[in-house]
Amino acid sequence: MDEIEIPHHFLCPISLQLMRDPVTISTGITYDRDSIEKWFFSCKKKACPVTKKVLHDSDLTPNHTLRRLIQAWCTLNASHGIERIPTPKPPIDKTQIAKLLKDAKKFPEMQLKCLKRLRSITLEGDRNRSCLEAAGVVEFLVSIIKSNYESTLLLEVESNEGSEFIKASDEALSILYHIKISESCLKSIIRNDQEFVESLVQILKNDNYQSRAYATMLLKNIFEVADPNQLITITPEFFAEIVCTLRDRISVQASKAALKLLVELCPWGRNRIKAVEGGAVFVLIELLLETSDKRASELALILLDQLCGCAEGRAEVLKHGAGLAIVSKKIFRVSHLASDRAVRILSSICRFSATSRVLQEMLQVGVAAKLCLVLQLDSSHKTKEKAKEILKLHSRVWRNHSCIPSYLLSSYPSS
Repeated sequence: MDEIEIPHHFLCPISLQLMRDPVTISTGITYDRDSIEKWFFSCKKKACPVTKKVLHDSDLTPNHTLRRLIQAWCTLNASHGIERIPTPKPPIDKTQIAKLLKDAKKFPEMQLKCLKRLRSITLEGDRNRSCLEAAGVVEFLVSIIKSNYESTLLLEVESNEGSEFIKASDEALSILYHIKISESCLKSIIRNDQEFVESLVQILKNDNYQSRAYATMLLKNIFEVADPNQLITITPEFFAEIVCTLRDRISVQASKAALKLLVELCPWGRNRIKAVEGGAVFVLIELLLETSDKRASELALILLDQLCGCAEGRAEVLKHGAGLAIVSKKIFRVSHLASDRAVRILSSICRFSATSRVLQEMLQVGVAAKLCLVLQLDSSHKTKEKAKEILKLHSRVWRNHSCIPSYLLSSYPSS
C-alpha cells in the first residue's frame, strides 16, 4: 500500500497521531481530547502545550468542523485501509452524575445498576474520573462500602441478600480505586472518616482477592498523605492484615502496595514492633527467597532494615533459618540500593545481636566473605564504609578464617 500523507492539521500537536475527537482549548489550539486530557489530568500540566500560556480553566470545546473533515478524509481513503473514526460520545457532566446518585439513593434496588454505570464512566478517561470526584461520587462510594459491609454482617444468614451486598461493596471498591482519588480528597478521608479505613481493613479479611488488592492499594494511597498523629495510632490488627496480604501474594501490584504501605508506617511510634508481632519479618524473608522482581526485593530489604532497628526485628531475622543467608545473597544481585540496605541489616545485627553463634553462622553462610567482596567491587562509599566497620568489629573471630577464601582475605581491613 502506498504511504498515505495525513494532513498536518488532522494530527494532535502533542502525540502527532490522527485526531479522533478534536477539541479546542481557550488559547484557540485544537487537540485530540484523549491527549489533552492526559496532559491536564494525568501529567497535571496547566499550560497550553503549544503556546505555553497558563490556563485558568481546562474547558474543552468540541471542534465539530474538524472532526467532520477527518471523518470525510477517512472515508475517501477507505480503499487504503483507513477506517472511519466513529462520532465520539459527548463527555459526562455533573448533572448526569447527580441524577445517577439521586436514583441510587432513592431506589436501593437500582444501586448495582448505578454502580455499573459509574464503572463504565470511570474507565472512559481522566476527565471523567476528575468529574466523578467533583460530583461527590467518592463520598457516595465510601458510604456504600461502609454500610454494605455492616449490612452483610447483619444479614449473614440470608445468603441472597448477603451476596447482593457483597457485590455492591466490591463494585464500589473497584470504582473507588480506578477513580484515582486526588490528594486533597484522600486527606479528607483519613482526617474525617476513620470508619471507612476500618472497613477497608475488614475487607482484607475477605476471600475475594481482587477486593483485598483494591483495599490494600487504597490504604497505601490514604496513608501516604496522613499526618504523624494518624500514623502512630494504627492498630496491631491493621499490621497483621497487611502482612497477610503480603503473605498470600494476591497480586504483584497488591504486594508492592503492601510493602510501600509498611515502609511508610514503620518509622513511626511503635509501628516496627507491631509489624514484627504481625509476622512481617518471616514473610519478608520468604518473599526474598522466592521473588526475582527488583523493586519487590528493594522494598523488602528497605522494610527489613527498618525492622532491624528494634531488638524484636533482629531476633526474628536470626530465628529464620535462611534470614542471614538470603540478606547476604541479595548483595550485588539486585541493585546498589538493595546492596546498601542488605549491608545495613547485617550491620544492625553485628552491632547489637552478635553472639558467638551468630558470628559463626555468618561465616558459614558466607556473610563475612560477601562483606570482603563489597570492599573489592563497585559499591557506594557508604556501603563500603559500613562493610569495613563490620569486618573490623569482628576481626578477632573472622580474620584468617578458612571460611573466607584467600583471594578475599587480602581485602580484609586492618584493625
